[in-house]
Amino acid sequence: MLKSIDILCVGEVLIDFIGHQHGVQINNTRDYHRYLGGSPANVAMNMARLGLRPVLVSTVGDDGFGEYIFQRLSEVGVITDHIKKIDDKPTSVIFVSRTDGTPDFIPFRKADICISEDQISQDILRKTKIFHTTCFALSKEPAQTTILKKAQEAFKAGCKLSIDVNYAKKLWKSQEEALDVVKSYCKFNPLVKISEDDMHRLFEQRLPHEDIFAFFHKMGVETVCLTLGSSGVKLSRKGSKIIQLPAKKVEKVQDATGAGDAFWSGFLFAYVKERSVEECLEVALQLAALKLQNVGRLPDNIDILSNLL
Repeated sequence: MLKSIDILCVGEVLIDFIGHQHGVQINNTRDYHRYLGGSPANVAMNMARLGLRPVLVSTVGDDGFGEYIFQRLSEVGVITDHIKKIDDKPTSVIFVSRTDGTPDFIPFRKADICISEDQISQDILRKTKIFHTTCFALSKEPAQTTILKKAQEAFKAGCKLSIDVNYAKKLWKSQEEALDVVKSYCKFNPLVKISEDDMHRLFEQRLPHEDIFAFFHKMGVETVCLTLGSSGVKLSRKGSKIIQLPAKKVEKVQDATGAGDAFWSGFLFAYVKERSVEECLEVALQLAALKLQNVGRLPDNIDILSNLL
């Protein structure tokens, strides 16, 4: 069957209220600006801006924020047919500090966790190249059970799986549960994106990079991509030498929110185009640098990146 869907992003779409004051934590932030957020939604929108065909599977409330989300996604060309609207829970919102580093956040999660199996058919899985989700999306039921079940079906249907292990302690019942769920997903050999901060939180200690890579490889993951902020990125493939690349130079960081999503969007974009992992990393670093220079979202002209390929 022709795989007409480049990426199926499954997980949270929500409203980010990003602090207007730069470099301060939430307790000192006076006002916030509204943006569309959620890591899978960011990746879907970035992919649409890059000219690919993304589908977002998510759930929103039947309210003004839900309407805003549908409008913004449709404007850039994300396919929204598999986003469910419910009337008993409001659209999820998150307040985020504006910072150069990893932002502080306070989540108010309602509709986003209500992803059900009927939103992802066997037919759509057969048409999909990449099935992507996040640790955030997997942290709550019923989305957790739905995503794990559909990930297995996607794997059997010939999709390449992907996950951003964006672990945050405040989202999970326990670290043990998070590790169990991540291990369950990693059985399907996804492309794994992690950051140093995520791993520090997940393992509750600073592990050597080699130990982190070994942890994922032992679970059956072939390719692990570790982002290092301003120090660039390391990629480990099972049985191969680690690849390390520096970050692109950015004169002034405007906003770090969504930089990881921009990075992974670039990587998956090049992966869909069947490029080498080195080229995937180059495009990923370019896109992350572009995001750091823009508050809220990437600009609409990022199809210029396709010239790199």
